[in-house]
Amino acid sequence: MAEEFANADDAATAAAAIERGRLLFTQECEFVMGVRTEADLPKAELPEVAFAGRSNVGKSSFLNALTNRNSLARTSNTPGRTREVNFFRLGGELMLVDLPGYGYARAGKEEIARWNQLIEDYLKGRINLRRVCLLIDARRGIGAPDRKVMEVLDNAAVVYQVVLTKVDKEKAGALAKIEQGVATEIARHGAAHPEILATSAAKQLGLEAARTSIAALADKE
Repeated sequence: MAEEFANADDAATAAAAIERGRLLFTQECEFVMGVRTEADLPKAELPEVAFAGRSNVGKSSFLNALTNRNSLARTSNTPGRTREVNFFRLGGELMLVDLPGYGYARAGKEEIARWNQLIEDYLKGRINLRRVCLLIDARRGIGAPDRKVMEVLDNAAVVYQVVLTKVDKEKAGALAKIEQGVATEIARHGAAHPEILATSAAKQLGLEAARTSIAALADKE
């Protein structure tokens, strides 16, 4: 009987967490500002969740799907379109931070170096940064550019969570192997959150779990 009550309590807690995520992401999400230098970063006030990933990983599509909007973040077939750190205020409770894509961009070496430095400066110095969602294309898995960012996050003791994108492009068997490989790798990283989120913006997969996970961060002191 005690176990039944415990299971009921767990189910109720899980349902409440899901509803919390759903409600948070139905609130207004407004663009605050885009910055190109560390000096221009806004004052740290609300809890922040940042989104990082290789160029063309589907970050803009994921953010749009997550927030139930069509144009919160601009999507493009051209890698490296996001050239600023963009801040979005969600319901007055949380700041969503869209970081420039890394690993490839149609830009000069100096411009790419500046983006990469801005990303690193933000990740190392943001005291209210609760977590980084590290987006990984499910068809590629973790690559060398991702590992460089993971090293920065490990060294800065910033918690990050892998979000697999475009999972609808892989068959179930192949996806399971990819997830296992990612799980094995992140287990070796001290700052990596163990839960992997498998998502598809196109098919609306995994978004409920992502909203639930992110909403919980808004409640942490």
